[in-house]
Amino acid sequence: MQLLFCLLMGSSSLPAQEFSSSGSFQLSAYKELPLGAVKPKGWLLHQLQLMRNGSTGHLDSIHKKIRGNGWLGGKGDGWEATPYWLDGAVPLAWLLEDDSLKQHTMKYINWVLDHQRPSGYFGPITKQERETGITITAADCNNGEDWWPKMVMLKVLQQYYSATEDKRVLAFMTKYFRYQLQTLKGCPLSKWTEWAEARGMDNALMVQWLYSKTKQPELLKLSALLQQQTIPWSRFFAGRDWVINAATYQNDEKWMTRHGVNVGMALKDPAVQYQRTGDKRYLQALHTGFRDLMTLHGLPFGCFSADEDLHGNLPTQGTELCAIVEAMFSLETIIGITGDTRYMDALERATFNGLPAQTTVDYNNKQYFQIANQVHIKRGVFTFSLPFDREMNNVLGMRSGYTCCLENMHQGWTKFTTHLWFGTPDDGIAALHYSPSEVTAKLGRSRTPVTIKESTSYPFDNSIQFEISTASVANFPFSLRIPAWCKAAVISINGIKERTEKGGQVVTLLRTWKNGDRITLELPMEVQISQWGANSRTVERGPLVYALKLKENWKQETDEYQGDYFTVHTPDAWNYGIVESQLKQSPDSWNIKTVKPVQDDFAWDLAHAPIEISIQAKKIPGWIIAQDIALTPVTARDGLFMGRVDPQEETITLVPYGCTKLRIVAFPVVK
Repeated sequence: MQLLFCLLMGSSSLPAQEFSSSGSFQLSAYKELPLGAVKPKGWLLHQLQLMRNGSTGHLDSIHKKIRGNGWLGGKGDGWEATPYWLDGAVPLAWLLEDDSLKQHTMKYINWVLDHQRPSGYFGPITKQERETGITITAADCNNGEDWWPKMVMLKVLQQYYSATEDKRVLAFMTKYFRYQLQTLKGCPLSKWTEWAEARGMDNALMVQWLYSKTKQPELLKLSALLQQQTIPWSRFFAGRDWVINAATYQNDEKWMTRHGVNVGMALKDPAVQYQRTGDKRYLQALHTGFRDLMTLHGLPFGCFSADEDLHGNLPTQGTELCAIVEAMFSLETIIGITGDTRYMDALERATFNGLPAQTTVDYNNKQYFQIANQVHIKRGVFTFSLPFDREMNNVLGMRSGYTCCLENMHQGWTKFTTHLWFGTPDDGIAALHYSPSEVTAKLGRSRTPVTIKESTSYPFDNSIQFEISTASVANFPFSLRIPAWCKAAVISINGIKERTEKGGQVVTLLRTWKNGDRITLELPMEVQISQWGANSRTVERGPLVYALKLKENWKQETDEYQGDYFTVHTPDAWNYGIVESQLKQSPDSWNIKTVKPVQDDFAWDLAHAPIEISIQAKKIPGWIIAQDIALTPVTARDGLFMGRVDPQEETITLVPYGCTKLRIVAFPVVK
């Protein structure tokens, strides 16, 4: 029984000076498709519709912080809140083909594009500009404002261009990046806040995206300069002392280097630097760093502790929602650049487990910090590295904790949807992550328009069907990812078995396709047991982890400063250890039931949980709540809890983690 992320084993550290600072620009292993080429279907479409009807569709009308908006010329939010929201709302508008939401978000895009200064500077009207009427120039960059929120808005504009090919975006970015190249030495990333210095790789990513469009050589010079001014994440990942120190020290020294959201964003740094230089040692740094991160700080639902700092691998630590969605985007970026299947598996794990567990179904409330072993949701200090005296970090509220997650959570599902499918360098198509969807692209050397419909109840079911629609025959490669957890995938074409493939690879079907061709991918899901912090064990099946099903009693309350929120408690017993003999059963002997079908109106909650796994367990009477957490029992080297255990075995029920708000997912083991 090993950690999933032992698959990500790498070699020892590499000195930072061995990295190349320049080299040849690398084409991505996979090509991102235009925004709108992928259409959500089935349960995924319903998820995006819930977001549109909830906070994603109209956050600027319900969130006081971004009213009177600075990104519309007003005196309201001029920092990250509005760009964060648009980073999810813009792709949502095009994914749903929602004209009303498109028009709504276009107000912001048009204002930003129309109000770029002659120097190339952009953003809300600065204090200096309001007082003097003189716009910011390269010579007086000191009177500008923080680089960081502009990095987020650049991602918004890039997605908008992907959907529309509005040429204003390319001219806008060219002008702004010229301004940056002129001013960064005098006004470096660290001038206004540490956030820009920590997150400069997102700026470099957009610079390199523009380079892929225009091939202007000065853009690579700018990207190298940005990387020089950014926290040296690739060196940290390769050097390894960083992740060890982050597990050891919880003080105010260099805390930005262990801030969980910064780390989630920084995961892409080695891939971005590899793209610019071609130095494969950056990929080894990523490999080593991600393995170390998930070994020392990883949690069963697919992300790392981040409450707000990295905080070890105990299943009682918290994870900030922003860390999950930013880690997801980093993984999506890494996948496109490198084509490494290990990060594809990691993306699905975080998406189908950690992401849905942290928001309400209507997408109007979120937890600032979720906990893996979470037996209640309430006000309290818990054992977070940033506890807050207001005690609102764990409750489900719109404005509880910091509101950055309310503003930033919208990119999670939307960007996952756009990255279900990728183009390939040989004019083919690749299904790298699975959910019900439809993709349209021009494929093969003939650039034949082709639509492929993907029908599936994945991640709950192991069968995925693809149907090809085309007006004429088309010869193109069709690639399918086989997850590492799958021992033997079966691929059939038009009802005839084509091949069997092992997991951990992308396989390609090259043939001439005709209208109505059907491809079936079967990914048998066996129960597997993984080991996590405090010698605990988690039950997995396919991309999902399973958690103890607990009745949820919700109560709405109100805080004077942070408004309405929900607490959740359970009357059920939760202090169970899994019986050792259960874990030794063969995979095909586990009691797994499909209790309801996955319909188009599926939502991530207990009422819709489609799969249940029944297992044998015993209560641990001494396992109680302390410091507001289900303090993890101590076990021996062999993984067994040595304290008093009830003699009577009980049958307990596990359901998909993403459908729970209260749960135990990392269990002790008992005799």
